[in-house]
Order: sequence, then structure tokens, then C-alpha cells
Amino acid sequence: MLPDIERVSALIREVAAEEMMPHFATLDPEDIGEKAPGDFVTSVDLASERRFTQSLPDLMPGSVVLGEEAVAADRARLGLLAGNDPVWVLDPLDGTANFAAGLPIFAVIVALVRHGETVAGWIYDPSTGRMAVASRGDGAWMAGRRLRVRRPSQLRQMNGSIYGRKYRTSAAYREIWGPGRGRLGHVFNARCVGQEYLARLQGRMHFGLYTRLNPWDHAAGCLMHEEAGGYLARLNGERYAPAEPVPGVLMTPDRELWDEFRSSLLIPVEGERD
Repeated sequence: MLPDIERVSALIREVAAEEMMPHFATLDPEDIGEKAPGDFVTSVDLASERRFTQSLPDLMPGSVVLGEEAVAADRARLGLLAGNDPVWVLDPLDGTANFAAGLPIFAVIVALVRHGETVAGWIYDPSTGRMAVASRGDGAWMAGRRLRVRRPSQLRQMNGSIYGRKYRTSAAYREIWGPGRGRLGHVFNARCVGQEYLARLQGRMHFGLYTRLNPWDHAAGCLMHEEAGGYLARLNGERYAPAEPVPGVLMTPDRELWDEFRSSLLIPVEGERD
């Protein structure tokens, strides 16, 4: 049984409108802190997570909430993903550094995980009103339109995101994406994975390699990518699961391109480490 998709969507819009957008580009310096060097948190992250933590369980009795900021305070809460209760996995403000800098590149990400599997997901862009939703087996949707990931006609037309220092500094990376090459297109990181997922779902980006798999960042987006016809797997080829943070995930429009990335980047980088 799933919660009412539209009720969850309405809650996300409500929290963003009331807790987030009034403070966009107006935060005072004292409202911005760091959980670790370069890992920002704002008063908006905290207020939004409190609202979601209070309200989401009402939409599905017996469920619990796993929020990014709660985990920052107590890593043991990640154990909720191994329990029997449905778990709302939440990033109340993805792209916090962008938000704090007044850049409209941020998102709200919500996923519902049951027995270790993501069964529903929402990604919302408060600055434009775009809302992508998905439930397992029912496709990914935005504004009544079914979403499909796309493969460009030429590999050089592809673009996407690649995270992980060992990949971005490798000889294989320099060979593929060095100046004037771009055999597999172009790479840029938005510092907001929610926006990157939305871009892939709308055909504006095509691939993504992520080495840090915090469940609040990726549970919803991985479900959406698959429901939109894309292919993804962990970097060791195994199936993605929200509770397994390593060894990263690679997503492409189809299996053929996944294998191309594996042979061109993943295998050479692992060979460099030997």
C-alpha cells in the first residue's frame, strides 16, 4: 500500500512555500553553519525537516522519518532502513550551498522505502514548480506527462555529472573529457543531485556517476531513473539499494552506454589503483 501521491506532493509544495522560499537569497550569515568543512546547513534545512518529520507519518500510519539533518546528529538513525516500518527518506533542502549563495539550483527530495526497497519518490524544484513523482511499476511523471530518459544520437552530444576525485583526476577521465576531446560528451556538476536527476528525466542530462550514496540524495532519483526507462547499477555491477552506501552508482540511458562507461572509465581507474 502506498500513500496518496498527490497529498505527499501537496505537503512538499506547502513546506517549500512556507519554510524555504521566503528565505531564498535573504539568509543572514548567522543562519548558515557547517556540519563539516564545506558541508553547509541552514536554518531553512532544519525548519523544513522539522515540518516534514511532523507531517509525513500522518500520510502513512506506522511510518517513520529518516532526515539528513537527523542523521547528522545521530548516525545510528540509518538503522531505520533495516527495520520493518516504512521509512520516509528525506533531504529537506538539497543544494544547500547553492541556496545559501542565492543560486536557484536546489530541490526537495523525498522517498518512501519499504523492506530496503524504494517504492515511491518525489523531487521538487521550488524555484520553478517542477515536481517529478514515481512509484515502482507505475512510471515517472511530471505535470501529467510520463517521463523518459533519452539517448542522444551522437555520444559527443551527451552531458552529465561525475563525482569522485579518483575519477575526475584519472588518466582515463583526461583522455575522455580532456580539452578538445569530449568523446562521451561533457561533464558538469550542479552541486545539487536533485536538479541533476530532474535534468536527466527531462532529457537535458544523460549520465551520472556518484560515489557518495547518501540515501536521502539518491533513493528517489534512482527509482525515477529506472521508471523512466534508464539503466543504473552500483559501480561493482550490483543492484542499487538505499541502505548500501558503497561503492557508488552509475546511471545511463541504457545498458549499452553503462557498459561503455564501465570499460572507458571504471575499469581503467580501478587498474590505476593496482
